[in-house]
Amino acid sequence: MEGKTARARGGDVSDPLALTLGSIYDAADDAAPRDDDKEDVGGGLQDQEPPFPWATERPARHDTLESLLRRGVTTVEGQARCKRCAARRPVAYDLASKFRELRDHVVAHRHAMDDRAPDAWMYPALPDCAACGHKGAMWPEIAADKRRINWLFLLLGQTLGCCTLEQLKYFCQNTGRHRTGAKNRVLYYAYIEMCNQLEPFD
Repeated sequence: MEGKTARARGGDVSDPLALTLGSIYDAADDAAPRDDDKEDVGGGLQDQEPPFPWATERPARHDTLESLLRRGVTTVEGQARCKRCAARRPVAYDLASKFRELRDHVVAHRHAMDDRAPDAWMYPALPDCAACGHKGAMWPEIAADKRRINWLFLLLGQTLGCCTLEQLKYFCQNTGRHRTGAKNRVLYYAYIEMCNQLEPFD
């Protein structure tokens, strides 16, 4: 504009085009992709530190049961919180025995499930709260950041059904499973995928 001068990137106020060119350069710098902007298919950063000893760098991915046991991972821990009084308590599962129990059940009943999670998975039986005595109130804690959800803890406790449909879709999206349909179908795929990661079905 007449009567006004613009300041260039280097501080020169004599060039009337400096503002325009400087804005272009600055915008290009701001738009340039940075390494920390790379995201996984579910919206999380790639190659970040695993959130748990039993997880991998890839979201919703875990090593096999054999590999975990060989590395000394024998228990999987998490937290439960009362929905009424907010009391918290740690929960730990024996990895091998809890997984075998679940896997044997899946193998025996998989075909009858018809690609849909049974009610026992959809509506898990939860422990009572020792602090306030409320029945079935101890829900597993599920991180708001989907990249930090303790999937293996939820699997072993058979509480994946406590996840929202959006969280389950995130899991399936990052593991290549179908993520469309009702929650009972997406939940079924999540259970099968987790079991296959730990020990592929025959």
